[in-house]
Amino acid sequence: MAESAAPAADGEKSEKQPRSIRVVLLALMITMMLAMLDNLIVGTAMPTIVGELGGLEHLSWVVTAYTLATAAATPLWGKLGDMYGRKGSFMTSIVIFLAGSALSGMAQNMGQLIGFRAVQGLGAGGLMVGVMAIIGDLIPPRERGKYQGMMAGVMALAMIGGPLVGGTITDNWGWRWAFYINLPLGVVALVAISAVLHLPKKRSQARVDYLGAALLTVGITSIVLVTTWGGSQYAWTSARIMELIGIGVAALVGFVFWQTKAAEPVVPLHIFRSRNFSLMSTIGFITGFVMFGATLFLPLYQQAVQGASATNSGLLLLPMLGAMLVVSMIAGRVTTNSGRYKVFPLAGSVLMILGLFLLSRMDTGTSRFTSGVYMAVLGAGMGCLMQITMLVAQNSVEMRDMGVASSSTTLFRTLGSSFGVAIMGALFNNRVQHVMAERAGALGSKITEKSASLDAKSLQKLPAVAREAYQYAVSAGTHSAFLLGAVVAVLALAAAVFVKEVPLRGAGPDKQAGGAAGDAAEVPSAVAEAV
Repeated sequence: MAESAAPAADGEKSEKQPRSIRVVLLALMITMMLAMLDNLIVGTAMPTIVGELGGLEHLSWVVTAYTLATAAATPLWGKLGDMYGRKGSFMTSIVIFLAGSALSGMAQNMGQLIGFRAVQGLGAGGLMVGVMAIIGDLIPPRERGKYQGMMAGVMALAMIGGPLVGGTITDNWGWRWAFYINLPLGVVALVAISAVLHLPKKRSQARVDYLGAALLTVGITSIVLVTTWGGSQYAWTSARIMELIGIGVAALVGFVFWQTKAAEPVVPLHIFRSRNFSLMSTIGFITGFVMFGATLFLPLYQQAVQGASATNSGLLLLPMLGAMLVVSMIAGRVTTNSGRYKVFPLAGSVLMILGLFLLSRMDTGTSRFTSGVYMAVLGAGMGCLMQITMLVAQNSVEMRDMGVASSSTTLFRTLGSSFGVAIMGALFNNRVQHVMAERAGALGSKITEKSASLDAKSLQKLPAVAREAYQYAVSAGTHSAFLLGAVVAVLALAAAVFVKEVPLRGAGPDKQAGGAAGDAAEVPSAVAEAV
C-alpha cells in the first residue's frame, strides 16, 4: 500500500483530490459505458452485417464468442489486478478491447468477425472488473454510495441509448463504425487513466494459477454454452447438452479442489467464508437472472401486444431504468450519510418480487401506463440492489482481495443473466408455441415452428386471426416467464434476511474497525495518491 501524502502537503492535496478523482471517475464511467454498450449496438447492426458478410448460420456466434470470452476472462483479470497492480491490468484490458474492436471493424468474413469478437471479449472481461476494483481502491465503502447514481446512470443510458445509437450509426456510417466508435472513447479513457490515476505498484513473486484458470474457463464456457444452446440449437435432453453439463460439472469440481492446493488461487475460497460476500454473490446472481430476462421480454411484449415501435425499443424500458436510477441514487446517499445498508437488499428483494408478480399479470388489454407502473416497481427493486451488492461484497474482503471480490461478484451476475435468459426464454418459447397451436391450430404451429419471436414485419403479414392468437400467446408467455422470475426472486429475499450489517470502512462515525474477520480492513490511502 502506498504511503500517505506528507502532512505539509495535506492542504494542497485536499484541494486537488476532488478534481483528479472526478477525472478518474469520468474515465472509468466511459470505460463502463464501452463494456455495456457494445452488444447492444452490435445487436442492432447484425442484420446489416449478415447482409454484407453472409454466414447467417453462424450469426449467433458473433454474440456467443464475445460472451464466452468475457465470462471466462473476468475472474483472471480480477486476480491479475490483485497480483500485479490494478492500473496496469486495467489499461491492458482496454487496449485488448480496442484492438478487438478495430479488428472486428475490418473483418472481411463471418469467421474473422467471430474470432475478432472473441479478442474483444477477452478485453471486455477486464473492463467492468477494473472499474469496480479501482473504485474500491480509491473510495472507501462508506463514501462509495454517493457515486452509485453515476454507475446506475451509465447502465440506464447504455440500455436506453444502445439500440438507438446502433441503428443511427449503421444507417448513416455503416456497420463497421459500430466497432470503430469504441476507439476514440477508449483512447480518451486510456489517456485520462494514464495521466491522473496513480495506484500502488505491485509485483507478486507467485506464478499465475494457469491450471485453475484453465479449469474455470472450461467450466464457465460449458455453462454459457448450455444456457445458449439449450432449447434452441439442441434439445435440453440431447447428447450434446448432456456432454457439456458433464464437462462443466467435472471442470468446476476440479477447479474447487485445485483452489485449495494452489499457491496463488484464481479465486481464493476464503473470501466465501465471509457470510456477507456469499450472500451478495447469491443476490447478484438472482439480480442478473431477473434483470436480463426483463430487458428481453418487456420490449417483445410491448411490440407484439401493445403495438409499440421496435425502432425505439430502448425507450420502452424507460420507466424501469428511470426508477432504477433514482432509487440507486437515493440508496447511495442514505448509505453514505448513515452507514446503514441492510434495508436496501430487503426492500429491493420485496420490490423485485412484487414488480415481477405485477408484470406476470399483464394481458392483451393491459395499457402502456399500467405496464409502465409495473416496470417502475421492478426498477425500484433493481435500484436498491444493483450497486449495494458490489459495495457490500467489497466491504466484506480485505484490500488485497478487492480484485477477485469484484470479478467474482461480476461473474455471478453474468452467469445469472445467462441462466435467466435461457430458462425464462425456454419457458416463454414453449408457452407461446403451445398457445399458438391451441388457438390457431396447424397455422399457429407453423408460424412459431422456427422461433416464438416474430419481428414487426412478420407480425403484420399474419392473418387477423393468427395475429390475435400470437398476441394472446405472447402475453401468456410473458406471464409464465415473469412468474418464474418472481419465484426465483424469493431466494434473494431469503438471502437478504441473513445479511449482517457490518460497519462500512471509511469516513464518518463508523470509521472504526468493525465486523467479523475478513469484513474489515484498513482504509486505502490510494485516494491520496490519485492526483
